[in-house]
Amino acid sequence: MTSPVAIRPYRPEDRDDLYDICVRTGHEGGDARALYADQDLLPDIFAGPYAHLEPDLAFVVDDGTRVVGYIVGAADTVAFVRRFRDAWLPVVADRHPRPKGVPVTADEEMARLLHWPERMVVPELSEYPAHLHIDLLPEYQRAGFGRKLMARLLAALAARGADAVHLGMVTANTPARAFYDRLGFHEIPVVDPGPLTYLGRRTDDPVR
Repeated sequence: MTSPVAIRPYRPEDRDDLYDICVRTGHEGGDARALYADQDLLPDIFAGPYAHLEPDLAFVVDDGTRVVGYIVGAADTVAFVRRFRDAWLPVVADRHPRPKGVPVTADEEMARLLHWPERMVVPELSEYPAHLHIDLLPEYQRAGFGRKLMARLLAALAARGADAVHLGMVTANTPARAFYDRLGFHEIPVVDPGPLTYLGRRTDDPVR
């Protein structure tokens, strides 16, 4: 970390780094590469569609040589789900076909999620219309970059008219929960959250 580290807007040439970070942090905050046969599967669900459909809501941490962290978001989750199905799925569906029957492998389970973008529309989250994903490589965590990424995205969401934002995190990822708590997120009760905890906050509240 000797080069100047900067927060900047996402660029198309950052795509490979974005995908690499997503899979390296994709298992409860840890490395998911050993869990999936297709290394693009997780990013094609949780990173790529945002960079493709909402590039003005994508920001990265650049250490001077590569991207080492990112935050992506959607200002209107319901509209994003429609665009995901109409404009994103046709790009990636052939590579990740919908599973036949009940998913057996980790890849099949993730492919099921890919082909079911409507899962993102949760009634209890209607007052938090925007949503986000944030990931940093481990060596760049706990250095203030996550806070700076969050402040940048929240300001962009507020400028787009999204007054509140939510996220879904794996409940077992307790370090992530501590991070979000420090940034002013609160838990949103959901009737059937599965393995996730949903958190939300207003976009116009300052990040402290």
